[in-house]
Amino acid sequence: MAMAQYFASGNGNIKYYRTFANRKYTDRFMKQIILITGGARSGKSNYAERLALSLSPNPVYLATSRIWDEEFRQRVLRHQANRGPEWTNIEEEKELSRHSLQGRVVLIDCVTLWCTNYFFDLEADTDKALAAIKAEFDRLTEQEATFIFVTNEIGMGGTSENLIQRKFTDMQGWMNQYIATRANQVLLMVSGIPVKVKDEKQTID
Repeated sequence: MAMAQYFASGNGNIKYYRTFANRKYTDRFMKQIILITGGARSGKSNYAERLALSLSPNPVYLATSRIWDEEFRQRVLRHQANRGPEWTNIEEEKELSRHSLQGRVVLIDCVTLWCTNYFFDLEADTDKALAAIKAEFDRLTEQEATFIFVTNEIGMGGTSENLIQRKFTDMQGWMNQYIATRANQVLLMVSGIPVKVKDEKQTID
């Protein structure tokens, strides 16, 4: 008889049953939210990609960067090619929830660029932008899928003299908190090493 574990969380955002009879990809994920945060060049994206591939043979890469010109478009295409054919690549600036992601492992890279798109489209109105992206986050994570969000701790440095930068730093920080509150796992990347900040998995024998 195969060993098994059932995992559940206090906020109900993770529900899956794991058997150990098979070698790989035996988890049947229903819903899970993972937040990976850290500073620039801390290894966030690299770790997130490896995590996604460990959970699924064909994860989704949901890129939120805005394509400004043809040069940047070519850069995006190169990045997609470098990821390999196992990835399903989606470019989406704002409305992530319009894509059907049921039953998939989805890497969203990154929250900072996602926030940027709302912030500037709403003319740097922090309250409106934050409300809009929170609502979109809620719509997205209603889907039964595993979501891996990559974000930045841009507020860990000094306070900027620029008003717009200060307003965006506030918005980004509040959005990070919003996601972290709803996440089942939060990891802080430090020099390429994942440090566990939050983990709501509970093992029931």
